[in-house]
Amino acid sequence: MAESTHKEAVAGKHEVHTSTGAHGGEQPQFPPFNTDTYSSQLVWLTLTFTLLYVLMSRLVLPRIGEVIDERRERIRRDLDTAERLKSDTDNALAEYEKALSDARSNAGAIARETRDKLDARVSKRQAAVDAEIHDRIADAEKRIQATRTKALASVDEIATDVAGAVVKKLIDADVSPADIRSALSKG
Repeated sequence: MAESTHKEAVAGKHEVHTSTGAHGGEQPQFPPFNTDTYSSQLVWLTLTFTLLYVLMSRLVLPRIGEVIDERRERIRRDLDTAERLKSDTDNALAEYEKALSDARSNAGAIARETRDKLDARVSKRQAAVDAEIHDRIADAEKRIQATRTKALASVDEIATDVAGAVVKKLIDADVSPADIRSALSKG
């Protein structure tokens, strides 16, 4: 019984739809909501979905996969290159630090060597100057001694002359140099 009422309802709708149609003043029903065309819409949906699925799985997705694989490979190569460059940079930096350390050591050694050479030169020069000064001092002491000896030798003569001049002034008499010397030697 439900089946017959359903058929009548469907036939009635069909009649209403066909009888009213576009001429009756009512709007036509939206096709996806039309139950008469529902089974054919499912068939077309299935065919379209299957066709899209096949196209996507056979053509589009493999190309997308290739692009992704290519990008993954490029990224891996770039990372490998970056790692290699980082390693090269670290090695170059280590070599630079070692060279800098060696240069500092060499500079220190050169400075010590130069300082030692200069100290040796200064010592030799100072020894030569000291020897020259010592020689000059010895020569000066000899000259002083000679002058002193000469002065002491002439002191007697000068003392005799001065004493003779003093006696002449005081007593207005001439005294012989031999008498003055003998008087000075006693006194």
